[in-house]
Amino acid sequence: MRTNKTKAALIGAALAPVVAVCLPASSASAHGYISDPPSRQAQCAAGTVSCGDITYEPQSVEGPKGLTSCSGGNSRFAELDDDSKGWAVTPVPKNATFSWKLTARHSTSTWEYYVGGQRIALFDDGGAQPGEVVNHQVDFGGLTGQQKVLAVWNVADTSNAFYACIDVNVGG
Repeated sequence: MRTNKTKAALIGAALAPVVAVCLPASSASAHGYISDPPSRQAQCAAGTVSCGDITYEPQSVEGPKGLTSCSGGNSRFAELDDDSKGWAVTPVPKNATFSWKLTARHSTSTWEYYVGGQRIALFDDGGAQPGEVVNHQVDFGGLTGQQKVLAVWNVADTSNAFYACIDVNVGG
């Protein structure tokens, strides 16, 4: 004869999978930004440049894929699109490393880098889930001097991407 504790344990074990299936699924969370060289949102978070909401959530510049703005089309972060804000410009070599800091990881289709509307680098992750830090070697080719780089992290299983702009001086 089974005790009440044993019966309760068996009922609990039988119901656990049913409860787990019935609970709402949490949304996938992906957040990240370029930390080195310091992106505009990294500069906001560090207090290098005075900014609004982005100061507290530099990893949250998310918007639909295919945008070309530093803010990812997010009006809360529109100051990232302001080229006259006094962004610090980082000297980089013609073949520079860009480091993404990911606070929440997500399957990735591609990483893209643009200067002046032209794509200068593409890294295809084929849906892989990245680690906490992702580094890319970006070759600037014939570009020199001060440039604004738009970096895009395209999430594999949503229609969104993450955006970061980095002000650099290539070869400077």
